[in-house]
Amino acid sequence: VQPNNYSTFYDDQRQNWSIMFESEKAAMDFSKQVCIAKCNSSPAFDSVLYQDLLLGEGQGAEGGDSLEVAYTGWLFQNNGIGQVFDSNVNKDKLLRLKLGSGKVIKGWEEGMMGMKKGGRRCLIIPPALAYGTQGVAGRVPPDSTLVFEVEVKRVKLVKEGSGSDGQSVSSRDSLAPSPVPNSDGSSAD
Repeated sequence: VQPNNYSTFYDDQRQNWSIMFESEKAAMDFSKQVCIAKCNSSPAFDSVLYQDLLLGEGQGAEGGDSLEVAYTGWLFQNNGIGQVFDSNVNKDKLLRLKLGSGKVIKGWEEGMMGMKKGGRRCLIIPPALAYGTQGVAGRVPPDSTLVFEVEVKRVKLVKEGSGSDGQSVSSRDSLAPSPVPNSDGSSAD
């Protein structure tokens, strides 16, 4: 998906195609359907699938950065978006989270990496990276795949000290790896 409401893609012959949409909403709806198609055509769905709906601006979020987000969560039912089980859209409070802190489901930790302020993304999260076999009583059945649309309203980057010119220096300028917890030992890719 590209700025100005159009999308480009390659077909199986590696021929490039473009689609122009009448509105930003139509482009975002198309992008959500692309994400759903990725999920439905995935032979082994065991990692987070995501599709950017709007890219946003600035530096992408990494482990340790704090985000404030508006979101809606749906159950993935009948190979598509089912009923809403949670949302903070149209509410006064944004969700605050720190990437890598383990305070939200693992699928969010993975799926939000690289998001920028103003960015919107569709996430499809397998049960193992969501609420697993427990589910959430009365809201999320056990072994549920979840779909989220998340919008980053604010990003607070991790800062370490100050540079010689008085400008802040981001921790990602250092050579140390980000402290992102990963219990299964596989990479977040």
